[in-house]
Amino acid sequence: MRLLESLSAILLASAAQAKYIVPGGRWQDTEGNLVNAHAGCVYFDKESSKFWLFGEYKIEGQEEGGGVSVYSSDDLATWEHHGLALEPIEGHPYISPEHIIQRPKVVYSEEAGQYHMLWHADNSTYGWLLQGLATSDTVAGPYEFVSATSPLGNWSQDFGLFTDRTDGRSYALYSNGDSVDGRDVYLTRYNTNITALEEVVYRFPKYDLEAPTIIQTDHSYWALMSHKTGYRPNNVVAFRADELSGPWSQPFIVAPLNTRTFNSQSGFTIRIDGTKQTTYLYLGDQWDSNSLWESRYIWLPLQIDERKKTLELEWHDVYDLNVKTGEWRSIKGKTYTASKAKTNGDAYLQEANFGTDGVIATGIYGNDSTITFEGIEGTGKPQWVSFYYQNTDDMGFGDQPGGTPDRIGGSWQLRRISSVVVNGDTQNVQTLYQRDTHKGIILSTPLQLTLKKGKRNTITVGGLYNGFDYKGADLDRIVVYPPEE
Repeated sequence: MRLLESLSAILLASAAQAKYIVPGGRWQDTEGNLVNAHAGCVYFDKESSKFWLFGEYKIEGQEEGGGVSVYSSDDLATWEHHGLALEPIEGHPYISPEHIIQRPKVVYSEEAGQYHMLWHADNSTYGWLLQGLATSDTVAGPYEFVSATSPLGNWSQDFGLFTDRTDGRSYALYSNGDSVDGRDVYLTRYNTNITALEEVVYRFPKYDLEAPTIIQTDHSYWALMSHKTGYRPNNVVAFRADELSGPWSQPFIVAPLNTRTFNSQSGFTIRIDGTKQTTYLYLGDQWDSNSLWESRYIWLPLQIDERKKTLELEWHDVYDLNVKTGEWRSIKGKTYTASKAKTNGDAYLQEANFGTDGVIATGIYGNDSTITFEGIEGTGKPQWVSFYYQNTDDMGFGDQPGGTPDRIGGSWQLRRISSVVVNGDTQNVQTLYQRDTHKGIILSTPLQLTLKKGKRNTITVGGLYNGFDYKGADLDRIVVYPPEE
């Protein structure tokens, strides 16, 4: 039986040791292009012994209508692109380039002998609130459109899919809209061939949540959901239950407060049953509302304590996952603090009791006010470097960048942008996006850089134009990681 959430079949795969997974990094496929599969799912297929990533294909200059792209991987880190699994059709009543194809999920129907793709289907004004269905005889597709329907006559906004590893039955998760009559999330069972919904199993009432996903352990069900803030990140919450039909617990926040779930939104989770341990992963999206096609992925291990009835999302800049054994390890890097770096122009060190050495570098504006980290050890090969920063744009006023709930009338900028120059090579400037954090909250964002072999490298950070000025975020430290094995 093929189960979407249970990946016990991975034991049959001949997967090699995984390469590094880097949350928030620029993930490139085997052809060197950005991985472009947002708000989707990962499905493990026994026939191919591969993981398959399906997600929204975002086109520059077009928010929706790109279709569903598909990638395959042996290790959840190296992705081969297979084109569009579901391609928009000009003039089609439901999947034309003008229509909404969001949060695609794929499951195998044993009864139908086909792969089924389901998604939130809508028009450009979100006036339909339907669920789409397409089918294919092969996992990569192409998938052929079948229908777009109202689930049991109800509305359907965000869409999630869960397959119970106990009996193999599949369930849809969906919000029923933003109106006063909506604001619920439904958990509804599919019929046995996964072509239509047959019964509502549970309703999460009036929490006003979206982006739902369920992970199943040997003892519990855990539902993760995001608040409705559009493309702005927020505090993802989780519920716990012994049975899908409930009762479910009160929601609780899964990541440190004010990190906004490490600037991500929930969307999917997977369970990896390895030969040595079981690992649970959170697959979130780090949206960039200014350029959706540049949005990144936040994939992180989940720590679940059945005795305490807790689930926590754990941050790691870089980690190595072996999908065959289920084991993973956090990669250790070398830290260089801002307190020991050289400031230039108006950049300076300011007291910060939350900083690594009690200070943080600020005033990093343009090319004239910079901070340079010296004595950086490199290997001559591409290495991931994490930049730990604070971005307090949520302090803005009126029409200036800032954000609710911390300022009335604010608007979310969602990022500052810095320039990164290695060894003074200004002909090869790297761009570093630094999304909002909060006062006193330090988060990290990675870049892959090539440093010369030895300990005489420099990394200089300045500010680039971000829509309103040339400010870079405040810097606390950088961490340089060894190259991938």
